[in-house]
Amino acid sequence: MNALADKNSCVVVYPAQPESANPAKCWNWFRSVDQQRDQGEPAIIAGITREVMQAYRIDDKQVFIAGLSAGASMSVIMAAVYPELYAAIGVHSGLPYRSAQNMLSAFAVMRNGAAAVQSLGTIGIPIIVFHGDHDQTVNPGNGQQIISQWLASQPDPAQSHVCAEEKGESNGRSYVRTQYCDDRGTLFAEHWLVTDLGHAWCGGSPQGSYTDPTGPDASQEMLRFFLRRAGRRRAGILGRLIGSLKPR
Repeated sequence: MNALADKNSCVVVYPAQPESANPAKCWNWFRSVDQQRDQGEPAIIAGITREVMQAYRIDDKQVFIAGLSAGASMSVIMAAVYPELYAAIGVHSGLPYRSAQNMLSAFAVMRNGAAAVQSLGTIGIPIIVFHGDHDQTVNPGNGQQIISQWLASQPDPAQSHVCAEEKGESNGRSYVRTQYCDDRGTLFAEHWLVTDLGHAWCGGSPQGSYTDPTGPDASQEMLRFFLRRAGRRRAGILGRLIGSLKPR
């Protein structure tokens, strides 16, 4: 992410969860108070976003948020409750908005996927989702459920449709990439399902935690999607929320 930020003149922000808030240093995406606007962790992250935007004079149409695991789930929450702040979001190995209300239901949805997805209303924020089909921590079906949740949130859901599907191979792993367009033919969602990838950031640095250096470069693909959809003008801000869902 730092290398991509340098190359593309972006500001990158890494919010960190203290151990006092969660023993595993994960975002508490499964708690009701942390799924609401102007409450809990979303309010803190929104405050960080606004502070950095002001300090670095960031274009308010060039702010993106992405995350892995619990961070991915919190990215979904941030887009759902602060749609005016983010131009696009990236979700890697995450879960749908309000798919759990407590720790018990969190483990159930991680294992089996959500029983049903909550309505987001109309938000229309572009989204790119990555998930490994061998993820043993978060059921890969959650990725498709996030996409379904986002399809329903478009201004005219009935007109949302698959506009391209590609089967390919990159850096030692095959994948299926499905793109979704609105009624004007504008791309607003991508879903990458990566073969044999577990619970790890695809194409990530081998020095990182919860990363797999093989496969498509999720960081590069997310930034490509963000800049294409938002229409690049000036330096943007890319916030990445990282958090494991697995208790330690």
